[in-house]
Amino acid sequence: MANKQNEKNGKKKSARHRRQQPDVKETWKPKTALGKKVKAGEITDIKQILDSGEPIIEPEIVEILLPNAQTDLLLIGQSKGKFGGGRRRAFRQTQKKTKEGNVISFASLAVVGNNDGYIGIGSGKSKETIPAREKAFRQAKLNLIKMIRGCGSWQCSCKTPHSIPFSVHGKCGSTEITLVPAPKGTGLCVEKECQKVLRLAGIKDVWSRTKGQTKIKLNLIYALFDALKQLVSTKTLPKYIEQLGIVEGSIGNTEINAPTEDELGIALSETEEGNEKGKKEDKKNQSKGRTESKTKEKKKDE
Repeated sequence: MANKQNEKNGKKKSARHRRQQPDVKETWKPKTALGKKVKAGEITDIKQILDSGEPIIEPEIVEILLPNAQTDLLLIGQSKGKFGGGRRRAFRQTQKKTKEGNVISFASLAVVGNNDGYIGIGSGKSKETIPAREKAFRQAKLNLIKMIRGCGSWQCSCKTPHSIPFSVHGKCGSTEITLVPAPKGTGLCVEKECQKVLRLAGIKDVWSRTKGQTKIKLNLIYALFDALKQLVSTKTLPKYIEQLGIVEGSIGNTEINAPTEDELGIALSETEEGNEKGKKEDKKNQSKGRTESKTKEKKKDE
């Protein structure tokens, strides 16, 4: 009733739940030399840190250098009970038998990415759900890697970073996964939770093959992350970088070079010449077929 009266009188609802979060750079007190450089503005790109190989120990470094990064929880658990049995949930619940009784613990798996070449996966475990979730987000930011994308499909060869440049293989436990480059428009032909990881990594088209117990989502996602790490560790020759359209990290606002009018004219002339040659060859084959049929008919008459 009070809310209705306030609305009639022209008063708005109180926004006490809409508190503005303080800026991370202002409230953060770095403890490492790398963190102090980031806060001082000496390092402005996360690619510098990943190329140097220096480990990231503070998650605030990723929050400052990747402000547009998105986080998500992967469904690795399974709900129990009469009405919710079999449904996937974000927390994996386990129990430990002790003298005092059953000790319940929750595990979660999180993914962090900016949809443009950077991805990280981390796990967290606690006796409650919220601390497990926060641990997973923190670990995912610390495990951030730089992706390598390209167009390695022989059916496409568009030289744009919509897929992966070559096939990679990853393994965790008995679960194995192989990622294969796919042409444009194929989509992500992988498991649903793996699709979340690849979308946040900036990959749009890929094929996959799996082997082993893929029902264990935790091992499947770790195997996928192992395959993505191989994209970074594999060395490519300079002549294949332009051929496969390989891009490291984020593209940003860089535009892909479109073909010029001269190049289009050359391509059209080549196709027209090819069509004319094909027509001439077809006419020759038709004339040869007619002469052969006539000779056969003459032999039959004789």
